[in-house]
Amino acid sequence: TSTEVTSNKLENNSLFGITSQLQRAALSVPLNIVEGHARNNKNEFRRFLSISLGSLAETEYLLEFAFQRKLIKESDFQSVSLLRAETGHIIWKLYISQK
Repeated sequence: TSTEVTSNKLENNSLFGITSQLQRAALSVPLNIVEGHARNNKNEFRRFLSISLGSLAETEYLLEFAFQRKLIKESDFQSVSLLRAETGHIIWKLYISQK
């Protein structure tokens, strides 16, 4: 029926939107670190590290969102969540070292 076709189109578009946003958020993490470091200013570096942590939080939310909707497997979610937590810890330590 047309309802099923519309539903499938929405589902595919929604999945693309989540995937696209997840890729942008995840890529933003290292890009902000690089850009902040290139500024050669401790305060600017800290500001970009803070932005990087925000992007990492966005990544975490999107992963949880996708997992709750069964768009990713639990094993993948667990391994990526562990990597995200380790990355956050490293960035936070770098952030507090820049006082």
